[in-house]
Amino acid sequence: MSAYKEIVTKAVVGKGKKYYKNTYTVDVGTPVDTVLGAWVINHKFSGKEVNKKVEIDGSFDVNLWYSHDNDTKTSVITKTLTYKDVVTVFQKETVDSGEKDIIVRSLKGPSCISAREDGNNIIIDIEKELGVEIVGDTKVKIAIEEDEEPWDEIKDDEKIEEDLKEIDDSVKEDYLDEK
Repeated sequence: MSAYKEIVTKAVVGKGKKYYKNTYTVDVGTPVDTVLGAWVINHKFSGKEVNKKVEIDGSFDVNLWYSHDNDTKTSVITKTLTYKDVVTVFQKETVDSGEKDIIVRSLKGPSCISAREDGNNIIIDIEKELGVEIVGDTKVKIAIEEDEEPWDEIKDDEKIEEDLKEIDDSVKEDYLDEK
C-alpha cells in the first residue's frame, strides 16, 4: 500500500516570454544625410519582483554609422540606451514563502531592424525578446512504499573465493569429447 509524502523544493513556478519592438531617437548633433549602419552591443539586464509583477531594468549600446556634410564625411556615434519593462508572469503554482528568484534570459538579443535620418536625429527601431522565470519554494507530493526492500547478503572474501573455486572445479573442459 502506498502512502504520500510532501517534499519542499525550489522549482519554476512561473514562466513567460515577451517580444518588444521599441523606437528610439538619437541626436547626433549634425544634419544626417544617410544612415550607413546600426548595430547593438553590450546588452545588460536584470529583473526583480515589484508588486506581484516583474520589473526588468536593462541597457545596451547602439553604434550608428552615418554620413553628413553632403555625403562627404562619415562618423560613428555610440549611445547607451536604457529601458524599464514591467511584465506580469502568471504563476502556475502557489509559492510557500515570499522569497522568489527572478531569472531573466535574452531569448533574442536586441537588434536594429530599421534606421532612418530625420534632421540631426537618427530614428531606430530595436527588437528583442526576453524570457522570465520565477523560481520559488513549492511542495511536491510523492508516493512512497512502506515495505522495506530486502537486504542483499554480503559474503566474506574467503567465501567468494571458495565459490569461484567450486565453479572452476565443476567445469568439464572436455565436454565436447563426451558422448
